[in-house]
Amino acid sequence: MKTQDMNRNWIATAETLSNALPYLQRYDEAVIVIKLGGHAMGSDEAMDSFARDVVLMRQVGVNPVIVHGGGPMINAMLGKLGVQSEFVDGKRVTDKATVEVVEMVLSGLVNKRIVQAVNRQGGTAVGLSGKDANLMVCDQTDPALGFVGTPAEMNPKLLTDLFAHEIIPVIAPIGAGRDGETFNVNGDTAAGAIAAALKADRLLLLTDVPGVKNAEGKVVTELAAENIREMTRDGVIAGGMIPKTETALAAIEGGVRAVAIIDGRAPNAVLLELFTEQGAGSLIRSG
Repeated sequence: MKTQDMNRNWIATAETLSNALPYLQRYDEAVIVIKLGGHAMGSDEAMDSFARDVVLMRQVGVNPVIVHGGGPMINAMLGKLGVQSEFVDGKRVTDKATVEVVEMVLSGLVNKRIVQAVNRQGGTAVGLSGKDANLMVCDQTDPALGFVGTPAEMNPKLLTDLFAHEIIPVIAPIGAGRDGETFNVNGDTAAGAIAAALKADRLLLLTDVPGVKNAEGKVVTELAAENIREMTRDGVIAGGMIPKTETALAAIEGGVRAVAIIDGRAPNAVLLELFTEQGAGSLIRSG
């Protein structure tokens, strides 16, 4: 015979699960695109925690899509191979030798690490890049930058087919050119384009900051697209936050219902954003 007393932690856990019910119902069968980068990729422990959250999402009926970056890993491999990089206005020129390394690292090393992490947690993940089934056909962004691409044509049917079989796509931001080229695509840009093509319910951009901050340095939990434009004009949104908010605006204009910029350092950040009232960062809507 086994006995035990109820404690406050158990009661709080049960209450949290109960309060999550309307959000679980709200996101049943919803498509959620997650841009993974930063701290969440920095350690095996963080990766396992993220993977567990994604598997839980799939278990309760959400269709998650993971799009990842891998800049530090690319830099490390370029250094090991002795590939020298040139820069134009602070941006790396991706020549033929560099794009081969980029594809090797993103589609191979990084992508399969995430796939394995999800599978270890009991999910079924498949690794892809934008070249698979012409998911992401790109035009060259700027000839001066070499093989850097901007998504121009999206073909998401492969992803919807995977949803039907409860498979979690993990996508490296490598695009196909119209003439057989391989293009490196910014991870946030790729995630936004994929979310728009799927008309996703949410695009979650995981970062290493708590969210969008106002002029007083406080995180704004909910903003309209016009608030973003105004804060950018006033210089309140600056630096590395600008490309993330630009991605958010482009995704919303493309049909994504809302975009959340959240702190990937926070434990269970994606679950907090989706399944709790308070969320975990800054939510951007069209209106």
